[in-house]
Amino acid sequence: MRLMQNTRPATRETYRERLAPGMWLLVTIALAGPMVSLVLTPLDPSLALIVGAAVSLVLVTLSIALSPTIRIADGVLHAGRAHIDARWLGEPQDLGGEDARARRTHQIDREGWNLLRGGIDGVVIVPITDPDDPVSSWMLSSRTPDRLAAAIRSARTDPR
Repeated sequence: MRLMQNTRPATRETYRERLAPGMWLLVTIALAGPMVSLVLTPLDPSLALIVGAAVSLVLVTLSIALSPTIRIADGVLHAGRAHIDARWLGEPQDLGGEDARARRTHQIDREGWNLLRGGIDGVVIVPITDPDDPVSSWMLSSRTPDRLAAAIRSARTDPR
């Protein structure tokens, strides 16, 4: 009898990006460890040091591991826990700098679905063409908005 090691079907992933926190936010998160150490120092300084280091390590690891990902696989755009077939996506618009900042703040589409992360400047706005979908567009943070927009365009035209 032959056992299969990979039970998951092969997927053709064309784009993947983890929206992990930036370096300064990770440093800020890691500062919780020394604060825990200061609280525990009167009890036992050695224990305080170990617990503080463990708290920092756990919090930084969790903040990276639990960050949402954006990926395109087999003609489906996945953004965090949401997903949509590429046939329902319109022409993506990639923005950076002041244009992206304006679209994330005062020009935000109130009928759109947003996956925005602080510290990530670029955004990609994708109109939704499904007439039954109550959402008019998706706005996604991206460190490489031009690559994400190109991958969406490719997924739209790829018949699978």
